[in-house]
Order: sequence, then C-alpha cells, then structure tokens
Amino acid sequence: MKAVPRYLKLLWLGFRDLIASAGPLLFLVAGVLIAAYVYLKPQPPQTVTLATGPAGSADAEFGQRYAQALQASGITVRLRPTTGSVDNLQLLRSGEVDVAFVRGGSADPVADEQAGLTSLGALYYEPLWIFYRLEAAKRLEARQGPFDSLADLKPLHVDVGQHGSGVPDIMERMFSANRIAMAQMRLSHQEPGAATEALLVGRIDALVLASAPQSPLVQRLLRSPGIGLLDLRQAEAYTRIFPFFSAVDLPRGIVDLAADQPSQDVSMLAATVSLLTREDTHPALRQLFAQAAQGIHGGAHWFNGAREFPNTRTSELPVSAEGDRAINGTPPFWQRYLPFWASNLIERMWLVLGGLIVLLLPLSRIVPPLYTFRVRRRVFRWYARLREVEARADAGEAHEPEGRQALLEELDQLDRVVDRIAVPLSYADELYALRHNIAAVRQRVQARQPREHSTQAPPR
Repeated sequence: MKAVPRYLKLLWLGFRDLIASAGPLLFLVAGVLIAAYVYLKPQPPQTVTLATGPAGSADAEFGQRYAQALQASGITVRLRPTTGSVDNLQLLRSGEVDVAFVRGGSADPVADEQAGLTSLGALYYEPLWIFYRLEAAKRLEARQGPFDSLADLKPLHVDVGQHGSGVPDIMERMFSANRIAMAQMRLSHQEPGAATEALLVGRIDALVLASAPQSPLVQRLLRSPGIGLLDLRQAEAYTRIFPFFSAVDLPRGIVDLAADQPSQDVSMLAATVSLLTREDTHPALRQLFAQAAQGIHGGAHWFNGAREFPNTRTSELPVSAEGDRAINGTPPFWQRYLPFWASNLIERMWLVLGGLIVLLLPLSRIVPPLYTFRVRRRVFRWYARLREVEARADAGEAHEPEGRQALLEELDQLDRVVDRIAVPLSYADELYALRHNIAAVRQRVQARQPREHSTQAPPR
C-alpha cells in the first residue's frame, strides 16, 4: 500500500487541529442558528390560499396573475372562487384563506383590526357599473324626464348582485339615501354571468356590477348594442355620504376610440379594492404578494394613472410592514441578486446573524491560542518523560552499566517517537528543540563515569 506523502499528512493534521480548536465555537454558532431557525420559521409554507371572486370577474383574472407571479418563487397559490368581497372577508376572518381581495366599505375597520386583519395596500379602483337597457330608459324618459340618477331605477327590474358579493349591501345603503326601500322594488340576486345574459335578452332592465374594467363581463356589456351605462351626475355627493367611494369619470372614447364609445364622459362611483391578509400569514408570503402587486397593478388604466396603485392612502385597515415597504420603501439590495429562499432567510434572520457576528468577534480571539496549544502539546508532552530520564541519571542510575544502557535505550526510543511527530512547519522549531534536548541528555548520560568496584583478591 502506497504511503501517504508527508506534506499531505502535515496538511491534514493542521486542518484537524484547526477544526478541533474552533469546534466549540462552531458548535455554538450552529446551535444558535438551529434554535433561531426553529423559533423564527423563516421559510414560508409552499402553498397559500387566495380568495378571488366569481367566475368572469376581474378579481378572478387577477388571481391567475398572482398565481403565476408567486409560482416563480416556488409558491403554489390555491385560488378560492367566491361570490365577492363579503364572502372573502368572512373566509379571511375564519382563517379558511390566507389572502383575499376586499372592496372598500366591506370591512369593519375597528373589529377587523382587532381580529388581526391587515392590508397589503389598495390595488385598483372597482367602479360601480350600472348598466341598463336603452329601451327601458327611453320609456322612463318619456314619462319622467332625464334618466341620470339612482332614483330613476325604482320602477325597473334590477339585478343587484349575489348575496355575499357586497353589492346588495352597498345598493341598500345608496337606495336608502334616496329614501327608497328595496322592498318596494323588483330586485333579483343572480351571479354575474347569469345576470349579464338576463340583461342582454331583456329578462331584467338593469344590472349593477362592481368590478374592475378588466372584467370580461364588463367589457362585453360596454360593447353590446342596446345597453347603456348610467351617467351618475350625483357621484360627488355620494362620496361625501359614503367615504369609501371615489368619484371617477369614464373618459369619452376609452372603450373604443374609433367608434367614439362612450360618446361623452360618464360620471361613476368607485371603491378601492385592497389585498387583505391575516397577521398569522407568513411574513414572506405577505412580502411576495405585496411585491407582485407592484407589477400587476402599477400601470395606468381607465381610471388611474401610472404608479397611482398600489397605494397606502385609501386602505381602510392598517397596512402591514411588508405592504408599506413594497409600496413606499426600497427593497433590500440582496433581493436583487439572491434567489427567494436565500434573500428570505437573510430577511427573517438578519438580527440573529448580526448578533452572531458581534458575538464571534471577541470569541474568535481564543481560536489561535487554542490552536497553538494543541500543536505545541504534541511536542511538550514528551518533556515529562525526558525529565524523568534526566532525573534517573542524576540519581546515579547512569553510573551503573546496566542502568546507563537502559537510559540510553529509553532515550533512543524517545527519539524514535519524536521522529514520528508531525507538526506544521511554522512549529518545527519546537520539535527540533525537543530533539536537541534529547541529544543533550544522552550526552550527559554517556558522560557519567562508572563507580569504582573493589579490586581485593579473593582468599586462596
């Protein structure tokens, strides 16, 4: 079997001594990191549930975009279709979902804050679309004049949305402000797709939808012949009565410039939709959703300019630290260069890592002395044996031939042992000093004179 080269042996011994010297410090660091990892749980769950809205709504479309955005970071987003904001809010309160789209005016700012719900920011305007059949409006105009207020809907058959969507509650408050009791009206509560079909075929006269303009149902109704959009001239007054509303205008020609559709600006009401979450949702997931919102909702659209959304100005609930930093702050530089798992680990454990660095600076000073002690101990341990040989020689054992021979043999054995000791080259002087001292003791032993023996002749 081929012998291991001496330089490799020296290299291995130096590495072993270094590990042994720094071992206690390494065990301390590893223990602190493991304990912090278990306690802080920096890595998020691999799945998260997002409550969206009914099929065909803008919230359902946005949910798909969030799922694609988080998939890039290895997170699977389970989309939970719902009837709308009220249903989303109930699921969020009960803990059945982690994140949800909720329209302004649906949450209870005091109770929901106490229940641990927070906002990741307001995402976009969700206008209140009041579509009607033009033929029904013409009949009313012939009897009572211009068709331009919510009160004009009273004689019509109106669908005000599903229970759980939040739209029926909003409409009840708005009708009440007009001194109209919903019990006196012909109302229906269909899901948006069925209600759209009913309006197009004439089974109902008007339809109220709360959805972003990206909704396929809204886009279809805006382009359908025979369907009009109510120009709510009292929009500004409603914003004073219901603070969660904002007055917005649908610009002339925004739907179709070539067809000049709509042919004039349309006054509307819009609430902001916020992305709400629970305080016990993992911070890394809140961070990912808030960052994804920047790309999904940051552009200009029909009712807002670029970078107006997401924002923290119109949120009814407190904005979480992750949402505020994503919207108003600057992400840490390491997020631009590290994968999600690594940047998240630093993000969640930076305090522990910083504390360890502060702790290691003074503790690391004990490693070089420990290393020096281990290497020198390999040499110095044999001085005890050498001193013993020297003491025996001084005690007179070297004066006897047998004793001197035993001492010399022991010194030779010690020399052979020392010859097999391997130390780093920087400590070779310690080894040579030991060998020199062995040689010095050997000379002293050899220099001892034997005792004089009696020469008297034996009797004859």
